[in-house]
Order: sequence, then C-alpha cells, then structure tokens
Amino acid sequence: MEGVSSDPTAVDPTSNGDGPFRSERTARDEAPQYVLPLVVRIEKADPPARTDALETAARAVLTILSDERSLGDGESAGEWAQAIHDWQDARIRKVVRRARGAEWRRAEALPGITVTGKSAEVRVFPPVPLDGWPKELAKLQVSGTDLEDPEPPMDANLAAPVLWLNPDLDMSAGKTMAQAGHGAQLAWWELSDEERAAWRDAGFPLAVRTADPARWRELTTSGLPLVRDAGFTEIAPGSYTVVADHPALRHE
Repeated sequence: MEGVSSDPTAVDPTSNGDGPFRSERTARDEAPQYVLPLVVRIEKADPPARTDALETAARAVLTILSDERSLGDGESAGEWAQAIHDWQDARIRKVVRRARGAEWRRAEALPGITVTGKSAEVRVFPPVPLDGWPKELAKLQVSGTDLEDPEPPMDANLAAPVLWLNPDLDMSAGKTMAQAGHGAQLAWWELSDEERAAWRDAGFPLAVRTADPARWRELTTSGLPLVRDAGFTEIAPGSYTVVADHPALRHE
C-alpha cells in the first residue's frame, strides 16, 4: 500500500476548543506525541479486499477504545488506559503497516487485539511514543501493493453507521484505513454511553463507502463529524476526508 503510513492530524471543524483534531498548533502539540499502530495482514497469494480492510481497521480502532484494558483511571485503570489517555491528550495519530508470514506472527505475539473481517485481519496495539515503536513493528513495511475490491461493494445499509469517503481524493489503502479509523473515533466520541454500549454489543457494524459528489456536499454541511487532514502524507493540508454518519448523530 503506497503511503500506508498515515499519521495525519484530523480535525473536527465543529469544535471550537483545543481538540486533538484541530489543524492549527495548540497546547496539544507541546504534549508528548503518541501513535496508534495498526498492522494489516497482506499475504501475497491472498490479500484482503480493500473495502473489507477499511472497515476492519475502523472496527479495530473502536475495539481498542472500548476494551476494558483501555478504560478507567487511578486504581481502576486498565493496563492500556494511561497510554490511551496520553495518546488522546495529544494529537491523534494512527499508522498502518503491513505484514505477512513470520512478520505477522511476530506482530501477533505483542499485546494487542486482532480484528477479523470477511477477508481482512487487522491487529491494533496500544499507543506508543512516536519514536518508541517495538522493533517487531518498526521494521514492518509502510508501502507496498495497494488493495483492490474483487467486486464493487454493495450499497451501504443506511440503518447502520457509514463512514463516507471524499470522492475527490485518491488515497492509498493504508492512508484510507487510518482516515476511516479517525472517522470512527470521532463518531465514538460524540455518542452517549448508552449509544456506545449498543454499538459495541452489536459488534460495531459499519460500512465504509465513497460518497457520490452531490451526497458528499450534503454530508459536509450536515453537522455530522467530519475529518480534515493535516496534509502530512499524500493529500493537501485541510482536505476533508471522511464524514462519520452514525444514525444516532443524524440531524433529522
């Protein structure tokens, strides 16, 4: 996946505070910076379908955010809770790398969670410092062959969450996986505890689809969570990449 390293700072333009998804430099830039590593399994003979990889990556982000090891504080904090807190207290970066064979087996041996889709496997790990990657992950490739869909994806079920992609942007699979993860995370933050629990208990159903141009224009002005890229890789700074269309967040 060319440009699979995705460490953009996304932006929620509806937020007026010092949020981790704002583009301008803020106090969050002065905090120690962390990254959420994701590794997608890509075997030469049997690579995953692109859309399934995007959806599996988004679910992987939601899975680690909701895992009991990522929750709590003080004496009740899970083992990953401090790392998750420190990561979310600074810029929200995600980097997607690829692995196969022995590389994948070594990645699986590290603490993390493997999320499986129809054809994709994505392992997500607790956040690490930008310059403190485990050696097993640091050596993994950040570029390679992009992914394809053997058949066009079916129309999204609008009764479930949909992460809509900007139709005007050409992003690698890895870049898009990270952007889908950003969109899922923005939706997660906007939900109530009850809505989060319902989504989690249902197994985080979601779809990732490219919007048609007319629909995209409507989505970007709908008030739904919107990801805007900082432009570190592949695309121009300020580009809107994903709209997180969760039914509970729609303004009827």
